Amino acid sequence: MPSLDRQDNVFVLDLGDGENRFHPDWLTAVGAALDEVEKAEGPRALVTAATGKFYSNGLDLDWLSAHTDHHQDYVVTVHELFARMLSLPVITVAALQGHTFAAGAMFSLAHDFRVMRADRGYWCLPEADINIPFTPGMAALIQSRLAPQTAHEAMITARRYGGADAAATGIVDQAVTEEAVRSTAIEIAQAQVNKAGDTLGTIKARMYAPALATLRDTTNPLG
Repeated sequence: MPSLDRQDNVFVLDLGDGENRFHPDWLTAVGAALDEVEKAEGPRALVTAATGKFYSNGLDLDWLSAHTDHHQDYVVTVHELFARMLSLPVITVAALQGHTFAAGAMFSLAHDFRVMRADRGYWCLPEADINIPFTPGMAALIQSRLAPQTAHEAMITARRYGGADAAATGIVDQAVTEEAVRSTAIEIAQAQVNKAGDTLGTIKARMYAPALATLRDTTNPLG
């Protein structure tokens, strides 16, 4: 399960050491961690990271298949996590040490910055291959954070981007060695801790207003 630590002014949220899929309990734990980051005072920033082979493999499809009557509520909760991270009033950095797929990749895009391992691991939106269309909110998030041509390619081809390719196309900001992923993310976050607060939150809310409105549409989240 996710756990929150703090290194000086940088909160580090470790998403776990498995596939880190979005089980409802996992979503609750991440939400509680974000509550703690938001209610803290003074300079601060947030790094999300993970341990092991995966950063996140996205939606918990096994749970969904066993709880089909909760499908819409589940998607609303996932959308709200994306919206909350996208507009969080602190600088956020995703440290992608392993595979980052589907909703996990979307979650990474909701951060301000991304650092990825250069030599192994993929960032991928596989929806076109697994026959699961993007929800309107997911499409809005991806298209608000990637250059149009990159979003087009990533969404319709399900390309698996290694670290160097992800950096070259602007999906991530840096591709570094495995040992440097988390420390580089913390360095980026530490340099921006003084930005935390209402002004930053307002800037993000206005910058991403269309995507946030779509993500927070609870009337027809599945499109």
